[in-house]
Amino acid sequence: MSLNIRALAIVGAILMGGGFLLVGLANLVFPTYGAAFLEFGASVYPGYHGPGGFWSVLVVTMYAAVDGAVCGAIVAWLYNFFAAGGSPKAQSFTA
Repeated sequence: MSLNIRALAIVGAILMGGGFLLVGLANLVFPTYGAAFLEFGASVYPGYHGPGGFWSVLVVTMYAAVDGAVCGAIVAWLYNFFAAGGSPKAQSFTA
């Protein structure tokens, strides 16, 4: 059995981007909520400087979505590679 690389990339983007989006929006309503989590995002993603306004939330959401997609694709590719016994079998982005 192999994992669909595209599907896991999409799921990773949704989960990471959605997580930062929800925490960022909650932080706009309750300024102390998730501040440490958003500061972590500021330390990882260039161009994002921590809790701020709505545009800042969109910036960190985009960074997190791209990061989640890349990480999901890498995890799926590595799983498929090692599940096939480490053989250099052709990996596909389609089902």
